[in-house]
Amino acid sequence: MKKVISVIFGFLLVLSFTTTSYSRDQIKIVGSSTVYPYATVVAEKFGKSGKFKTPVIESTGTGGGMKLFCAGVGVNHPDVTNASRAIKPKEKALCEKNGVSEIIEIVVGNDGISFAHAVSAPDSNFTKEQLWRALAAKVDVDGKLVENPYKKWSDIDASLPNKKIEILIAPPTSGTRDAWNSLVMGKGCSKTAKSLYDAAGKKAKKECAKMREDGYAVEAGENDTLIVQKLTSNPDAYGFFGYSYLVANKDKVKAASIEGVQPSLEGIQDYSYPIARPLFFYVKKAHIGVVPGIEEYLKEFTSKKAMGNRGYLGKIGLVPLASDKYKVTRTAALDLNTISIN
Repeated sequence: MKKVISVIFGFLLVLSFTTTSYSRDQIKIVGSSTVYPYATVVAEKFGKSGKFKTPVIESTGTGGGMKLFCAGVGVNHPDVTNASRAIKPKEKALCEKNGVSEIIEIVVGNDGISFAHAVSAPDSNFTKEQLWRALAAKVDVDGKLVENPYKKWSDIDASLPNKKIEILIAPPTSGTRDAWNSLVMGKGCSKTAKSLYDAAGKKAKKECAKMREDGYAVEAGENDTLIVQKLTSNPDAYGFFGYSYLVANKDKVKAASIEGVQPSLEGIQDYSYPIARPLFFYVKKAHIGVVPGIEEYLKEFTSKKAMGNRGYLGKIGLVPLASDKYKVTRTAALDLNTISIN
């Protein structure tokens, strides 16, 4: 019965939407700050074609974008949301609840999270466990979980700099934060800490991702450009953001090595760089043919001239998909294939 009501609700939303079909003539996009630069370039080129207006793009963070995207169908809701991680089950449930039943998933390309600092700072190298120990709310010391005691990097390991730990972090709404939690906090969490959490009946994955709130990890908002500015003014500080921002600001910041590996196009594409991830955007199929240009925007975004090895997105830091994965993405865009949200 619940599912029937949801379907009827979705139908009514679509019906309402189509009766006011052209009350908005620009594509509206929200979501990830990491995907934002790529989407902006596509939007500008798309607008210059003269057939459709340039899409309006708002950088809200992945989580914030998903909330807006899944809030409903109609001209008051965005058509597309960018994401620096895949849509979560709870977000699919929210979409379904609000009548957003047909969603097209596009894998944009690959990105690597850069753990960066000012170009004037000495080169550095960290393991995932060292980064987890620097940021975690609780760590294991002498076989017990305690509030994070580390104040300097050298407190974690004598080989690390004898400097205060200062890390600018993305907020919980950020897809980059989600990816960092999965790739660094989850995988860097020590075996002892995981065992202690399991023994206490707590979910290690959730607990390991909790970050300290004592001033050593500072939320810097969704604006990655602002993080770059702060790192430039403080050579002792670190921050993390997508590879494109590293490329765009290589005169200001540089990346620390992660387990001896520097972020690179090749390392991100084959995932040999330890903090590599795919990027996405999601489209409401119900808006196609109603808001002008969505289908054409999909074709532009996934074209060879955009996403290919010599495409313009690669020039601003996007790491192209391997050929087999590109074919899947291009097919999804051309055939308007939807994903399951049940």
